[in-house]
Amino acid sequence: MGNDTYKGYRGAGLAVLEKHGVSVWSDVDVVTTNGPFKGLILPRSETADELHVVLKLNNGYNVGLAANTILSMKETGRREVIYKIPEREFPRDPRKPKVKLFGTGGTIASRLDYRTGAVVPAFSPGELYGSVPELADICNLETEKLYGVFSENMGPEQYIRTAQKIGEEIGKGTDGIVIGHGTDTMHHTAAILSFMVQGSPIPIVMVGSQRSSDRPSSDAASNLINAVRTAAEGDIAEVMVCMFGPTSDEYALLHRGTRVRKMHSSYRSTFRTIGDVPLAMVDNKTGVTHLRHDFSPRRKDRRVKINTAFEDKVTILYYYPNMLPDIVDACVDNGYRGIVIAGTGLGHVNKPLYPALKKAVEKGVHVYMTVQTLWGYVQMYVYETGRELMELGIVPAANMLPEVAFMKLCWTLGQTDDRDEVKRIMLTPVNGETTDREPYNGYLVYQGAVPEVQEFLRSIKR
Repeated sequence: MGNDTYKGYRGAGLAVLEKHGVSVWSDVDVVTTNGPFKGLILPRSETADELHVVLKLNNGYNVGLAANTILSMKETGRREVIYKIPEREFPRDPRKPKVKLFGTGGTIASRLDYRTGAVVPAFSPGELYGSVPELADICNLETEKLYGVFSENMGPEQYIRTAQKIGEEIGKGTDGIVIGHGTDTMHHTAAILSFMVQGSPIPIVMVGSQRSSDRPSSDAASNLINAVRTAAEGDIAEVMVCMFGPTSDEYALLHRGTRVRKMHSSYRSTFRTIGDVPLAMVDNKTGVTHLRHDFSPRRKDRRVKINTAFEDKVTILYYYPNMLPDIVDACVDNGYRGIVIAGTGLGHVNKPLYPALKKAVEKGVHVYMTVQTLWGYVQMYVYETGRELMELGIVPAANMLPEVAFMKLCWTLGQTDDRDEVKRIMLTPVNGETTDREPYNGYLVYQGAVPEVQEFLRSIKR
């Protein structure tokens, strides 16, 4: 047997495969202490645990079987693995717009090889055409992998280079830009790019997927098609996040980069515009449908302002009851220049923090207050606590989301340390990070089980 016979398996997982004479890519009938299973044995990552065997079930989902629960495994067939997706030449049409797809890590798209169960990554135009041929109906696509990192490892090095590459691509005459990105920190990157790339004449669309292409409920292809359509045909020239709108695949939503947040760990419709409404809907039938009209429109010129200033020594402190002052002291002692606080209510923290916060401000640390409720505004003049905090030098940041305030403070302190100028930049909206008011429908959180919500849910498609 070849090197892929037990790919990724070791310990108890390897032992149970060897005991029953099966291997990776075997179709098997399995009997366990928890009942019978039928499926395909998938390879495992080298960093995965050694205690489970992973099966792809006939319904397309994967399941991990604890090795110590497996009573028998019978091979019923084998499949030939194909790890590379077949390439097809991406059709070029001079009448279609040019879109550039930047990759930041992971797979932008992938295809499930149904004979093997393998998820085959796709990134080059030819691979993407083989995986998502609908893209050729929309544009002339070019791709460039900037780097390969998980989204939690994104940082200033990646932010700065991405902004610079966007500027270069705009200068080349590209009609739209798509950035493939992991979903976990996509809203952070969308925020910083909204500050680093100002006045873009073309759409800049960030996209990812919540569920991989080996799952029947994958959103990868749909999100990518909608993002490319937005970049190619849309007239909103801003940094946006394009992801599933409802839980179904009827349409995607375009969220402004400074007002969007990931709100669920696994839902496909995880991204929400907070304290406002999305910019638009996009689907395969009607294209981009505006939900609001106060956006920056697409232009024919190639002018854009790229400002990649960034200060590393900034942090977010999420306030909690009985937070001790040594946390603030530690930030000051370690040279942090900026602190964003996600405070309770209208922007509050406890009194024991006051001396530490006063010391921080006196030592030149810039401290800004946001609200951990996410929706709503900091209003520190209402209660005594808020007024006292402002007297210490803490600046309320209106309805800026904590992560957005963090990114903006990093960007601002990369440009200046002058207290008045920092305040001016922080409180002057660049692209909707603060708004004059929250629309009546900018806050909608439904609570399941209550009669009126259940009635509403029954009236819509699920």
